[in-house]
Amino acid sequence: MRGYITIDSERCKGCGLCISVCPAKVIEFSHRYNSKGYHPAVYRGDDCIACGFCYLTCPDVCITVFREVQKKTNVKV
Repeated sequence: MRGYITIDSERCKGCGLCISVCPAKVIEFSHRYNSKGYHPAVYRGDDCIACGFCYLTCPDVCITVFREVQKKTNVKV
């Protein structure tokens, strides 16, 4: 399954839990600060497998996971 995530950088406190559980390693700390002074997590890359581990682990509920829908084609044989 393919997908992507969005991270609300203003809600993220930079705990790094999402980074540690991501099997695809597509989340890292930002080099920038948010308005609260934290380095939030950011999504990098196109290899997200939409597993949802980051979403389930995030204590601040600032991650949204999107899964790409694969079209099924009916082929008569």
